Amino acid sequence: MSPYDAEEVLSKLSELQDSHELSIIKISEPISAANDAPGNRSSDISADAAIDSPTPATLEADLTHYRELFSKLRFSYLEQVTKERFLRAIVGDPPLIVEHQENVELEQQLAETKSALKAQKLKVAQLVVELEEKEYLSITQQLTLLHTLPSQIENLQSSIAALQAAHPPPSSPISASQTLPLPATISLLSSQKAELSLLDHQLNSLQATLPRKTRELERLEAELRPLESKKLGSLAGAREARRRKEEAAGGVADDLEMRGRWWRGVEAGLKELLDVDNRRQEEALSA
Repeated sequence: MSPYDAEEVLSKLSELQDSHELSIIKISEPISAANDAPGNRSSDISADAAIDSPTPATLEADLTHYRELFSKLRFSYLEQVTKERFLRAIVGDPPLIVEHQENVELEQQLAETKSALKAQKLKVAQLVVELEEKEYLSITQQLTLLHTLPSQIENLQSSIAALQAAHPPPSSPISASQTLPLPATISLLSSQKAELSLLDHQLNSLQATLPRKTRELERLEAELRPLESKKLGSLAGAREARRRKEEAAGGVADDLEMRGRWWRGVEAGLKELLDVDNRRQEEALSA
């Protein structure tokens, strides 16, 4: 580099620093303007038709255009940054001197970075292929299912028709409980189950009291037997007294005596029967 060129570069840099316009955007303006020229664009995305009704072809063209633009902008950015660093290095005090060994190490690091980036790109490409295969398989399965659904529906309809023909509805009228919706049917079933559980509880309690009631009945029957026999004896004595009265022409005193004995026997029997009834009522109340 000649002294004239160095002085020119320094003057340009000083002018940019004084005007506060030393930036990548300002440096890259000529390239951006050149890239934005109408002849360099592969698609016109500003067209109203393409914006209002985009198609796959227009979208693909826009994507290609933006990729090319981004690639050019990235190259411009790297170029300008490299130029800026180079200029700052040569005009620095002291100037930055890069040895050959440092360049070799940087090249090795760059090669390793490129290989790692390439491996990542390959991995991403493989993942994209796997995802596309999975999506293709899923779409194929869904299409197969859609193709088989009409035949399955026809088979189900024929099966339903066959079952309806084999099992006709009953001739008896359908009750209102058989036409209830599902929530009402579940509620009715729950109430019937509760009522059945209550009846089962009452039945179990009655079955538990059945042996005691049976023993009580047997005891009362045993108490009633002598009363029945006494009653029969009283009836027989009354019939005998009546017979004697009819046979005896006179004897009013004997008649009154026999009648008194008869009434006393009837009174005693009635008292015993009333006593038995009272005891039954008391036992029933205590139970």
